[in-house]
Amino acid sequence: MFQALKDAANLSKSEAAAVVEIFFNGMTEALARGERVEIRGLCSFFVKEYDGYTGRNPKTGERVNITPKKLPFFKVGKELKERVDR
Repeated sequence: MFQALKDAANLSKSEAAAVVEIFFNGMTEALARGERVEIRGLCSFFVKEYDGYTGRNPKTGERVNITPKKLPFFKVGKELKERVDR
């Protein structure tokens, strides 16, 4: 990936790595704020919120309270799905 970016944008390897790092850090920060991130034609990322519930420990059968949580969720884009399914 770095090589392709390096060649396409005429960047050094360290500059290409910095661009990729900035991109992913920006995505991570947006998701942490609860924002949706969309990469047109490829995918989208968003945060799903899950309510707390009572679960069971599979080893002991003991009831365990599961706290509410937020998890990042990935959804594949239509164009990527079609390209992979060729």
